[in-house]
Amino acid sequence: MMFKATLAALLLIASPALADELRGTGDLGLIVEREAGSLLVVDRSERAAIGRIEGLGDLSHASLVYSPDERFAYVFGRDGGLTKVDILTRQVVRRVVQAGNSIGGAISDDGRLVAVANYEPGGVKVFDAETLELVADVPMGSKTVGIADAPGSRFVVATWDTGEVWILDHSTDAAQPAVTKLEGIGANPYDALLTGDGRHYIVGLFGEKGLTQVDLWQDPPKVTRFLPDYGKDQPDLPVYKMPHLQGWTLADGVFALPAVGLHQLLWVDADGLAEIARTDLAGQPVFALARPDKREVWVNFAPPDNDKLQVVDVLSHEVIDTLAPGKGVLHMEFAPRGREVWLSVRDENRVEIRDTRTREVLGEIEARAPSGIFFTDRAHRTGL
Repeated sequence: MMFKATLAALLLIASPALADELRGTGDLGLIVEREAGSLLVVDRSERAAIGRIEGLGDLSHASLVYSPDERFAYVFGRDGGLTKVDILTRQVVRRVVQAGNSIGGAISDDGRLVAVANYEPGGVKVFDAETLELVADVPMGSKTVGIADAPGSRFVVATWDTGEVWILDHSTDAAQPAVTKLEGIGANPYDALLTGDGRHYIVGLFGEKGLTQVDLWQDPPKVTRFLPDYGKDQPDLPVYKMPHLQGWTLADGVFALPAVGLHQLLWVDADGLAEIARTDLAGQPVFALARPDKREVWVNFAPPDNDKLQVVDVLSHEVIDTLAPGKGVLHMEFAPRGREVWLSVRDENRVEIRDTRTREVLGEIEARAPSGIFFTDRAHRTGL
């Protein structure tokens, strides 16, 4: 009895210290430090950096996804590296260089598979999320872009060279996915987006005007070309940075789409895919992100206007605010319920945090050439 009492007393004494080290994952996020090849681990409530994970290779165009429990992140580097990191211990769990050049990836809805879209040698490789062992290698004879997870252990990806969309269904056999190949998507797809309900996969085209939608709810999936004439009568401007289609927005039944080569935001009815309005902007848009309540769309820009942000009203389609956070605003990430927005100001080596309603600056975090910001709530959203 004396031993049990002593042990209980020791545990009681130790518990507060242990509790100080405990931390939930729901408030955390990762910020890519591109040139340094590192990730900054941040706590949203504290508005502070709590650690750094290093040794991730070339992160110049890096993206990442989270495991369903939000503890692990899978980072897709430009050097073909796939790295699994633990955001609680702030360590690299495993890293494999699986290709010569990769552009993004996705995690299956059950959290078991991680897929990587590759430029070199092309195609898609699929890995076990626990071990990072190769599960499937799917050659496609093309660079691949715009990969997204779809419900039912599926991945959807577009091919740059051949103008196709491939749907890989791993639900029956992870190592031998059933493949649906859709042709005639358009010339040189450069990126794509999947809506949060997993239905509409929208492909942006670089080689011609217009966009293409694939309706994944139809059997077989239905391909629809739309906006074939947008910008047809306007001179193309030099494209300094392509829009990121995962930064497109569906709000109030309308898509807000950054126009390629134009200083405009396009508004497209989601049902009929007809253009309903345009918004003139301060520069070439890159990301057009809706605040989580969908009331506003926030837009950042390619050089030389990448020191600005503009806020656009969803109902009126008018610019209601122009902000100047600093040089090189590369990325935005909203807190899950939209109260704050975090901004990467790359050229000033900092992340700026603003209240989304007052636009007031709430805080700053030092970071080494920050680019992408990824909060852990992404673990529970389709298409990210």
